[in-house]
Amino acid sequence: MSHCHHHASNRPLFAYIAALGVSAVAFYLKEGLIANSLFVLACLLAGYHAIIKEGIEETIEASQERGFFAPNAHILMGLAAIGTSLLGEFAEASLLCLIFAGAHFLEHAASDRSKREISKLLALNPLKARRIKSDGSTEIIAVDQVQIGDQIQVLAGDQVPCDGTIISGASQINQAAITGESLPQSKQVGDPVYASSLNGEGSFVMEVTKSKEDSVFGRILEFVQQNQANQTRIAGLIDHYEPYYVNGVILFVIAISLLGPLLTNLPLSDSLNKGLNVLVAASPCALAAATVSASLSATSFLAKRGILVKGSHYLSALAKVQAMAFDKTGTLTHGQPQVTDHYFVDEAHSQASIDLLVAMESQANHPLAQAILDYFTPQDKLELTVQTQVGQGLISDYQGHQYRIGKASSYPNVPQKIQALTHDWAQAGKTVVYFSEDEEILATIALMDTVREDAKAALEYLRQQGIHTQLITGDAKETGQAIGQLLGIERVAANVLPEDKTSQIQALQKAFGYTAMVGDGVNDAPALVQADVGIAMGQGTDIAIEVSDLVLLENQLKKIVLSHQVARKMNRVIWQNIFFSLAVVVYLVLASFMGWHAMPLTVLLHEGSTLLVILNGLRLLKAPKN
Repeated sequence: MSHCHHHASNRPLFAYIAALGVSAVAFYLKEGLIANSLFVLACLLAGYHAIIKEGIEETIEASQERGFFAPNAHILMGLAAIGTSLLGEFAEASLLCLIFAGAHFLEHAASDRSKREISKLLALNPLKARRIKSDGSTEIIAVDQVQIGDQIQVLAGDQVPCDGTIISGASQINQAAITGESLPQSKQVGDPVYASSLNGEGSFVMEVTKSKEDSVFGRILEFVQQNQANQTRIAGLIDHYEPYYVNGVILFVIAISLLGPLLTNLPLSDSLNKGLNVLVAASPCALAAATVSASLSATSFLAKRGILVKGSHYLSALAKVQAMAFDKTGTLTHGQPQVTDHYFVDEAHSQASIDLLVAMESQANHPLAQAILDYFTPQDKLELTVQTQVGQGLISDYQGHQYRIGKASSYPNVPQKIQALTHDWAQAGKTVVYFSEDEEILATIALMDTVREDAKAALEYLRQQGIHTQLITGDAKETGQAIGQLLGIERVAANVLPEDKTSQIQALQKAFGYTAMVGDGVNDAPALVQADVGIAMGQGTDIAIEVSDLVLLENQLKKIVLSHQVARKMNRVIWQNIFFSLAVVVYLVLASFMGWHAMPLTVLLHEGSTLLVILNGLRLLKAPKN
């Protein structure tokens, strides 16, 4: 029975804080006209916005929509506070207002998915393009003006403005944010290129094949917006039944108060007193705190350990997850290639090769170069002139010989031993490059985006919990299968484009039910939103963090294990609180109706149950035992 609202300012919160201060003074004074007046003031400050204003406004709106009187719990709490005050229990009235309004503010602060900011994603969208005119000259125009069939020039370092196909030129293009591929891709005539990907050192001319809205990037944005809108139905079930409960309580209280004197010999004053007792007993005070105390404690515990939760219901959903999908690059892996293997044909002279290799790569600007520089240590620092040739790699002339660093497929004649090594390394999902002197191979090097140290343990935990695991990656099948086999992932989906990632999540939801997605890139955003729980790596892209439900600030997959354990414990505590709260309400209503005890004992049991519920929730501030 909680509601989320967007307050226009902080005034309601300031009023609530003031109510806490006024109540503290009143409790210090204990009794008397001043104390009672302060308790009433606390009720008005705490309850004006969260109980009175929203209760009346929402009741009017809901009643107009449904065609019948549809009050909410805000109205019930307001009536309970008024009734309690009429009985002279002003302290009880202020406590009812403070606890319910506090629950309202906490829930509002913790859950706000439908209005996520996507400004960072929009900022990645290219704004300008270099269109080639009929006379061969170029003009800079807005991307919105580009038409299908236009020829666009893309220079070194440019952002590709539209989806299209290269018709002349070649380059290396970093499209990790779009397809999830960890390494820049060689693009030549006939190859597709995607809007918002980053061009390398080459230049090319492309023909536009898709409009801005139909581009891969445009569809990412569309999916994010659509899936966000689909998440606003989460509270539908609670909203549906709430008016029936409130109407039932109000009618029951009216019946007791007015029919008592007619059906029994009970005086009207006693009958009204009994009705107000029932109203107080039926107010969902402990029920309102049942989830808030537990969820606030759980999210606070996780926040201190570098796990940000954007809404308690996402943590609750995590406990029910039956399938979990993972992006590869930057999620299960570090996102940067590293040298994993190397072989020098002449081991005795390998240091000379290393000196040349490092000297050449030190003038290159791509991830593989950095990995080689990080791995090999030169003895002599050489000064070389290096050229980059698309399709060939790096070339340098030194002491009468030509040295080249290139991918394996660019070498026509390869010795059998190196062929065997290349085959084995490629099967393991590694990228293989050769270093040659006058086209005679001197060394072969294997590089790979290595897995995170804690990935295997995290996936083993998920298997033990019976959670299906799947890898969804834009990388090649061999790379995906190698990572999947290494980590024991049950299913691998490779060569997956962003729009297909959403359908992969939908398939998992259909097959298994609650599904979580773990990712870090722009290309993961639609899947993160489609999933019941989206989990982002904290060092990932801004949009992935913005649209996700949990953020792992330290990029440690073991945090998923802790989150799941806390989520399961939180759900257990919440259900304990709910059943206990309902049992207390049923007992207090029955006791008030039957006259088993007076108002003070009802107040004591009512507030005592609320305190127990809060204390039970505070257990979540401790680490789970499992």
